[in-house]
Parts: sequence; structure tokens; C-alpha cells
Amino acid sequence: MSFKASIITLFPDMFPGSLGSSLAGNALEAGIWTLETADLRAFGKGKHRQVDDTPAGGGAGMILKPDVLADAIDSVSTGSDVRPRLLMSPRGRVLDQAYARELADGPGAVIVCGRFEGVDDRVIEARNLHEVSIGDYILSGGEPAAIVLLDAVIRLLPGVMGNEDSGLNESFEKGLLEHPHYTRPQSFEGREIPEELTSGNHGKVDQWRLEQAEKLTREKRPDILERHTTKNGKKES
Repeated sequence: MSFKASIITLFPDMFPGSLGSSLAGNALEAGIWTLETADLRAFGKGKHRQVDDTPAGGGAGMILKPDVLADAIDSVSTGSDVRPRLLMSPRGRVLDQAYARELADGPGAVIVCGRFEGVDDRVIEARNLHEVSIGDYILSGGEPAAIVLLDAVIRLLPGVMGNEDSGLNESFEKGLLEHPHYTRPQSFEGREIPEELTSGNHGKVDQWRLEQAEKLTREKRPDILERHTTKNGKKES
């Protein structure tokens, strides 16, 4: 069974976007995953298809109407649908590699792309939406965030990457940033490939890569290293 992504958006033309190219695009063509979009405007109220209204209590901006959004969600996800329902939101769980793998192991996802000032909280509760963030910054809408999430997930689906082992040593997979990479030529502008990588000793190569991954993580993302050492029962000196 393929991974099924249903996107609820005011801008369906933004999809598949970059997901129609490269690995994700090939996988879409091969049927490893499927994509459908629901145009939120089609569920708007009145002759002007209104999808938003002013905030209760006053204030700037507009809020997506709960009845409109609920109708759109119900159009792509019935009671028997076991896929998680996600709302791209800056206040949600931060997307990380572990969560991407969790989603990739499932049947798909219904993804709501917010716009304007936000979504009426009642529909979040009524339709059991799980809020997900891709970082601490503001976008014009949830569409770019949905594309980021799907890109992270789709590449993990079986059959998407040519070599299934190629993702195992990538950044974040083992709680560390990825080690440095080198390829021919041996010498580039006076800089040499580290001798450990050309030694032919696989144990030596593995040890060097681990040490370099820890070094890079310590220098660039000490927060990640702290979580890694705590999880593995190590104490960082």
C-alpha cells in the first residue's frame, strides 16, 4: 500500500511543487506515494466562498473558519481513515528525523496548510489535528512547511532511495551530524583526502567517521550532542 498524502490548502497549484522532481517525483510517478489536494475555497460559505472571518475579541488579521476547515477535512478523511491529521503550525511539535521516520512507517497523512492569522482552535480539537512545526520562524502559509515535511518523509519510504543503506549514516539518523565527505581527486588546491579514508582499513575508516561526526556536532550543534550522549549513557567531557 502506498503512502497517501492529502493536502488541504487555499493554493492547490503549489503542489506537488518540488515534490514532483528528483527522488520524490520519481516515487510519485512510480506510485510509491500518492498526492491529492483539497481546495479550501471550494468549501467556503456564501456566494463569495468565504473561508475566514475576523478574530473573536478583536485584533488584526483573519482566522480560518472552523466549519469550512472541518468540511474540507471530512472530504478527504472519513472515520475509518487511520492517517494522522497534521496542522502545519509554529506552535506544534518540531519536525525531526525521528518523527519523519514515524510518519514514513505509517499509511500517510492529512496535512492542513494554515493561512492568515491562524485556525479556529475549535476545529483543531474537533478534528484531532496534531500541530507540527518546521522551525521557529514565520511563513506566509503552511504550504512550504508541508512540502518540507513530505520531502523528509518520502525519501524514507521503501524503494525511494536506490540504496536503502544510504540514509542510515546521514545527519540526525544516529543523533549526530554527518561526518565530512571526500572524493577524487586525491589532492585539491593543496588539500588532501584524510589518510584514514584511503588506508583500506574499514575499522579505521569507521572510527574516523564517528570521531569526526562527534567533533562536528560538538562544534556546530552542541545541543544535539548533549541529547546523543545522554541517550547513550555517555558523559560529555
